[in-house]
Amino acid sequence: MAGTSSMIVAGLTAAALATVGYLGSRAADTVPPDLRRQASGSPAPAPKAPRSSHPAALPPRSGLGQRVVYSLRRDRVWLVDKGDKVRRTFGVSPSTVDPAPGTYRVTSRSGKVTGSDGVPVEHVVRFASVDGTVIGFSAAVDGTAPVLDPQERTGGIRETRADGTAMWKFATIGRTVVVVP
Repeated sequence: MAGTSSMIVAGLTAAALATVGYLGSRAADTVPPDLRRQASGSPAPAPKAPRSSHPAALPPRSGLGQRVVYSLRRDRVWLVDKGDKVRRTFGVSPSTVDPAPGTYRVTSRSGKVTGSDGVPVEHVVRFASVDGTVIGFSAAVDGTAPVLDPQERTGGIRETRADGTAMWKFATIGRTVVVVP
């Protein structure tokens, strides 16, 4: 009986050590880079290509230089300075008509108008047209998000008033707008 008990204890100990080893390995693999500490005497890890899983990270292959980047899939905008420095990023409410992915330029701007959905808007920055529907960024004067009717062709990509002010200051006539999927 003593032999069987010691075998059970040995088996449980081995299983516990294997579990602790596995969990320790998983924990070491998931430590954020800024919290990792180099052990003395060990070689430096090989540098890895930058990769971000952060939802607000600038999309790869989204152009160069100062530009506005608009992601159709993420419903997000980035105002990008020289050197790919993100000045501001924010979510938007899309229109019912999307521009095709590609590179555009800001073609016109209006301080205050009535949007294609009948809502008074400000800081309108237009950059594309799809089958007669003008596409641009704007902010509702009353601060509300649009209520979209999928049957209506609207081109207003809505942002908050604060984001609209930032867009207005940044996206002057001729500024590049890159639309990504």
